[in-house]
Amino acid sequence: MHGDGRRSYCWVFAPMSYWRGHAELTIQSIYPYPQRGSMIPRYARPAMTKIWDADNKFQIWFEIEAHACDAQAKLGVIPESAAKMVWDKGKWDIAQIDEIEKETKHDVISFLTNLAEYVGPDARFVHQGMTSSDVLDTCFSVQLVQASALLLKDIDDLLVALKKRALEHKMTVCMGRSHGIHAEPTTMGLKFAGFYAMFERNRKRLVAARDDIASCAISGAVGTFANIDPSVEEYVADRMGLCIEPVSTQIIPRDRHALFFATLGVIASSIEHVATEIRHLQRTEVREAEEYFSPGQKGSSAMPHKRNPVLTENLTGLARVIRGYVTPAMENVTTWHERDISHSSVERYIGPDATITLDFALARMTNVIDKLVLYPEAIARNLNMMGGLVFSQRVLLALTQAGASREDAYVMVQRNAMKVWNGGGKLLDLLKADPDVIAKIPAADVEALFDMGYHTKHVDTIFKRVFGEA
Repeated sequence: MHGDGRRSYCWVFAPMSYWRGHAELTIQSIYPYPQRGSMIPRYARPAMTKIWDADNKFQIWFEIEAHACDAQAKLGVIPESAAKMVWDKGKWDIAQIDEIEKETKHDVISFLTNLAEYVGPDARFVHQGMTSSDVLDTCFSVQLVQASALLLKDIDDLLVALKKRALEHKMTVCMGRSHGIHAEPTTMGLKFAGFYAMFERNRKRLVAARDDIASCAISGAVGTFANIDPSVEEYVADRMGLCIEPVSTQIIPRDRHALFFATLGVIASSIEHVATEIRHLQRTEVREAEEYFSPGQKGSSAMPHKRNPVLTENLTGLARVIRGYVTPAMENVTTWHERDISHSSVERYIGPDATITLDFALARMTNVIDKLVLYPEAIARNLNMMGGLVFSQRVLLALTQAGASREDAYVMVQRNAMKVWNGGGKLLDLLKADPDVIAKIPAADVEALFDMGYHTKHVDTIFKRVFGEA
């Protein structure tokens, strides 16, 4: 079932002769109004999907209406017995709502009509002074808050996995690269620590976005409270765990939603950043790390030897999808006057699809990190591949400390480094044979500059910044 209460239907492909004999099978009957998004089960997990199913949506709608009745009863606008009757008798049937909507073409009216069949005469007091947006927008806020709870749990799980791997490989020295080219040594632990810090920031961003989106609007037509007391909004907001919207016109301002989906886009980009690093490290020429390859897993239908980074490639693609929802959310900020529904069709897609996809992606990323295989021998091989070029900056600095100008020092180191690039030996040997270098630094002191520990002396400092003293 789709997240807006519509059931899932498959397109039926058949010859024209079939359709002539079955004229009642129109597009409307195959896929009733209104249509929603295209999220597929392959990239969906049950808990997040449930937030967007019809049962949860209509339950939230009902609670909004019933709490509003309680508030109206406290004000004396409706009888207390009527408010109680709504809670006691309130039920709905999704199939019946679907049938009613075929005629009304209005989802909230269809729900209220079906609800009235169960509540009875007291249903005339439901939705007093309210407009559809009061229900739809407040419900959407609740669903996004519910989705945020799951996404925050997903991030917490990923943080645990990243911290574990960071501590495990804190001092696993590896090749650091800039522009994809060997630069200077770093550690695998620092890579994971950097990812941890990034997702810790993402967690803070999502908490802020969740709090911003947790807004309730029960203000009636064009948001003036002309037909409903503002205290009703306050009461419903409190019961639904939301804050009141200061000025809702007739809808909650969509800058809140734009921020929320932009935050999801940033988190998705962070997933892609980690995935891209792993994809590079898994390349055959590098092979410092590799996605776990399970027994019986196949990498290629044609080449039995293949072990492809399929999970991180998949995550890269899913990140693109999630980011694709950010622009429509930004464009939704603009509406006509006090309201229109140009945002509605967009949100029927992006609400479920973005959160469901991100939930899946975060869980998959956690699994990848948990099971990621590292190859110490390949890490060491790549670290030593370029004949000591990784120490060029330290030699440069030592020469300046010994009295050489920076320009002269750079020339001395670079001319020897270029020989190494062209297969002409090791940097240490060439420097020790360079009279200009030795004139500034004795050979023994040059040799002492080629110390790997020099590059890891502040790893503890960085770890304390990321993980604290513990």
